Amino acid sequence: MSIEVKNLIKAFDDKVVINDISFKVDDGEILAIVGFSGSGKSTVLKLISGLIPYDSGEIITSEGDTAMVFQYSALFDSLNVFDNISFALRERKDLRHKYTEDDLRKIVAQKLELVGLKGIENKYPSELSGGMQKRVSFARAIVTKPNTILYDEPTAGLDPMSSTLIEDYIVSLKHEINAASIVVTHQMSTITRTADRVIMLYNGGIVFEGTPLELLKQDNPYTKQFVTASLDGPMQMKA
Repeated sequence: MSIEVKNLIKAFDDKVVINDISFKVDDGEILAIVGFSGSGKSTVLKLISGLIPYDSGEIITSEGDTAMVFQYSALFDSLNVFDNISFALRERKDLRHKYTEDDLRKIVAQKLELVGLKGIENKYPSELSGGMQKRVSFARAIVTKPNTILYDEPTAGLDPMSSTLIEDYIVSLKHEINAASIVVTHQMSTITRTADRVIMLYNGGIVFEGTPLELLKQDNPYTKQFVTASLDGPMQMKA
């Protein structure tokens, strides 16, 4: 088991954002976390990655690295692609003396080839399209050989063709490194193309858990409202 969340609770001041949720993600499995804006999806990722502390509950991950792919790539504008991808290998205390410069060149080239961007090491983020920046962020995320990958809205702001390409890379990385992956998204194409299982959040709790096919069946009022993007249903948009 690579990720196990047990009875997780998180509040900001007096507002409970995550309210006693539990789920598991196996190695080589992709879990999509879905829900309307403000449902707590990205908060779950931040809790698992350790960016923010949780109030109670338990998060268990397998030994090894947890990588996070941020919504808007979060590349360093002042660094070229090579320096962006190799940053963790150069700066982390446990890795900074492990690799020679030649090693770093080979590792970066390998990761870029894996995401279909061979030979762009010397380019800067401003010279890349949004889709290319996203793929560079994938290469950066997997450079430490993580066993867990967290994707926060990986297709946000991309055109349909670029979204399809990113979705394909999420699936190919799953097969390549057998990581347990969580994809936070609200896009149906990302859910159906990448996910093995889906959980839906509302008011901090899980209101649906199943496969993408079961989500599409719209067998309960929550899934029906989400799939049809209806304003009528049990889920109300927060002001």
